[in-house]
Amino acid sequence: MNLQPTLENDLLKLRPLVAEDYDALYAAAKDPKIWDQHFDKRNELENFDRFFQEGLDSGGALAVVHKNAGSIIGTSRYFQFDDFPNGIEIGWTFLTREHWGGMYNRMMKKLMIDHAMKEVDKVYLMVDQNNFRSQKAVTKIGGRMLTLEERPDHPQTRITNLVFLIEKAGWKN
Repeated sequence: MNLQPTLENDLLKLRPLVAEDYDALYAAAKDPKIWDQHFDKRNELENFDRFFQEGLDSGGALAVVHKNAGSIIGTSRYFQFDDFPNGIEIGWTFLTREHWGGMYNRMMKKLMIDHAMKEVDKVYLMVDQNNFRSQKAVTKIGGRMLTLEERPDHPQTRITNLVFLIEKAGWKN
């Protein structure tokens, strides 16, 4: 699966994250309110530096560009590993506060999930147990929270993450 496609709709363009996006993405990330329900305060430069470099190194990070404004308003990432047979993770997502609560997250995730479902049958989304906004957003796009018994073994998941699943059979594209 191409983990860094260019995906577009009328409002957004998702494209591979590149090193030159650092300043624009940090400008989007430096609002502390974005991170108030998150364990890793990425508005702090040291944490953002690590997050950004991990995104570049992952080979699956995407910049989220608002097409009308031409500006980066966030990021998301695909992550694929052997423990999720026929599945992929979408995560490490954030959007600027001006783009919360409406169509932006839904449109971004639709682009990403539609792309993924061409190759896999399952999309997993990991959300920190204290990140209630993200839990609500994942539920709104059709994510079902898995029980502890259903959860796949994710080598990077902390025990405090909730695992949500969207399956191809139930996905409305």
